[in-house]
Amino acid sequence: MSGLQGVNWQTASNRQAHHTDRFYSQDLIVRRGQPFHMSVTLSRGLSSGGSVTFTVSTGPYPSESAKTKAVFPLSNGTSSSGWGAQLVSNRNNVLNISILSPANAPIGRYTLNMQISSQGSDSMLKLGTFILLFNPWLQADGVFMSNHAEREEYVQEDAGIIFVGSTNRIGMIGWNYGQFEEGILNICLSVLDNSLNFRRDPATDVAHRNDPKYIGRVLSAMINANDDNGVISGNWSGSYTGGRDPRNWNGSVEILKEWQRSGFRPVRYGQCWVFAGTLNTVLRCLGIPSRVITNFNSAHDTDRNLSVDVYYDPLGRPVEKGSDSVWNFHVWNEAWFVRSDLGPSYNGWQVLDATPQERSQGVFQCGPASVIAIREGNVDWDFDMPFIFAEVNADRITWIYESNGALKKNSSDTHSVGKYISTKAVGSNSRVDVTEKYKYPEGSSQERQVFEKALRKLKPRVSFSATSASSLARDEPEPSISGRFKVAGVLAVGKEVNLVLILKNLTSDTKTVTVNMTAWTIVYNGTLVHEVWKDSVTKSLNPEEEIEHPVKITYAQYEKYLKADNMIRTTAVCQVTDEPEVVVERDVILDNPTLTLEVLDEARVQKPVNVQMLFSNPLDEPVKDCVLMVEGSGLLLGSLKIDVPALRPKERSRVRFEILPTRSGTKQLLANFSCNKFPAIKAMLSVDVAE
Repeated sequence: MSGLQGVNWQTASNRQAHHTDRFYSQDLIVRRGQPFHMSVTLSRGLSSGGSVTFTVSTGPYPSESAKTKAVFPLSNGTSSSGWGAQLVSNRNNVLNISILSPANAPIGRYTLNMQISSQGSDSMLKLGTFILLFNPWLQADGVFMSNHAEREEYVQEDAGIIFVGSTNRIGMIGWNYGQFEEGILNICLSVLDNSLNFRRDPATDVAHRNDPKYIGRVLSAMINANDDNGVISGNWSGSYTGGRDPRNWNGSVEILKEWQRSGFRPVRYGQCWVFAGTLNTVLRCLGIPSRVITNFNSAHDTDRNLSVDVYYDPLGRPVEKGSDSVWNFHVWNEAWFVRSDLGPSYNGWQVLDATPQERSQGVFQCGPASVIAIREGNVDWDFDMPFIFAEVNADRITWIYESNGALKKNSSDTHSVGKYISTKAVGSNSRVDVTEKYKYPEGSSQERQVFEKALRKLKPRVSFSATSASSLARDEPEPSISGRFKVAGVLAVGKEVNLVLILKNLTSDTKTVTVNMTAWTIVYNGTLVHEVWKDSVTKSLNPEEEIEHPVKITYAQYEKYLKADNMIRTTAVCQVTDEPEVVVERDVILDNPTLTLEVLDEARVQKPVNVQMLFSNPLDEPVKDCVLMVEGSGLLLGSLKIDVPALRPKERSRVRFEILPTRSGTKQLLANFSCNKFPAIKAMLSVDVAE
């Protein structure tokens, strides 16, 4: 009988042909629907009457009916739609074989065995294992993406940009996706094997892994720790003891490795961009094209009425009541695949959101929801459409508690939610605005028609005239004054915050206005941390007069309560006797001092490179407990943690460290500097690495 002398998986050429050559793993990694080549050396040649069959299987309970196992012969021609093996050549006991998987095979780790039958006896040879991924290069695969530049960005790019901040101050942070780093692919497969679905019914779960819709939904549940021992534990309290401040992470690699190292215990802590950055890593790793999306003024509508309610007390303080809220920004993902369940016009980008906000089918998961279907208001379709539609379209309704405790509706705003929906451009770090993919132009007739269609689907028994905010607006008396906050001077941590409240009398009568103002430090999702300033004034305004009232908040007032978000919310409730209050609100973001990175030598593959960090303490007091964290795929393995000496007031720090590039091309170096006065200062640097 023939025994096995050796297997050559032809890893290098297969990985190149299958676009998996960037993975650091030594495994054979191939993509579905595309042949891979291997050679098997036998102890003696195949006899002429002998036959060879192969068996592939995946998961703990492989079965042919579930398509998690296939048995197929070695043939000279090509096979039908299923698995097939073709004999390319047979010389000197070496069989050169081409193996083809179906374009809709379940993805994951497979075992390959070979059975040789000759002269009535069989021998079973274990050939080894390989990993099968989605194939965005193949038209027959549901994740096919035809545009080369987009495929390079959304599958192959291992670093990126995530937009954060607020509508009047859009900022960006770098994120290390690192989907090709050592061990990450295995961790991504472990994410699937830790899911509730796999634990309940592993055979069915593995059989469903052929479907990107299914995998996307499972991952949206598994990246958060709610329900299932998932990857990241969320925390929006402003207090992060027992874990890392969400703003300190530089990327997903450290998070995924820590989750695995701890025996799959949730990593503390994340906020929305951490969940989205990590989900992006896993999607790209498995071969599903994906990108990160930021929605500014994102509504969190808990009761499916397409409106969010915000509350104030008579002294101008925001009141946390009810669970509706508007986040300064929220970050989710889009993944690219077909929607066979909805029809071809809804193929393409699908929203997946791993941030635990609301339960769906009993679990914190969200999506996939077709972006095209969101734009059309098809809120009754799968999955989680009402919630995502509201995030970008909800009306914002303001309520005020009167001094006698009664609650009074103050105003409604149909256009502030869902602004500047943003993602990183293909091939560069610039911002691309995709708002028009999610909704028709603000104020257009189509936009209101879609909104009313969505309301009708969600609340079929309610008459419209009563619910839509545009009709409520008609009942509200026109206010006699207007107000807005204007920034005066620089906004920087350590400096006084200077704003001006501008009040204008819109009538031809004299008006007396009582203004109650407060300022709070907040977390970006609107969680109130602490009141840091308040003031009350009464002003008399002549007909059509505009006046300015200065607002000064000192560093001493906000220093102890400012979070890594660097956000302060100022509100003014302006009251003219016997008229509805006018509520003025402005969130300001303070700038951190600059952290500078510079490369001191020419960067070449496998040659150590010196990098310098520069930081000046802008404060009149010392800073201590300083730590620099550095990471960047292709520039250093793992991450660097450097303790930086304490800095005297106004002192400048210079820290040198070494990186070792392993890949050529433009790579992204990310740094996070934290100390007792500045919880998270970010820097990033593009490094061009020569061969």
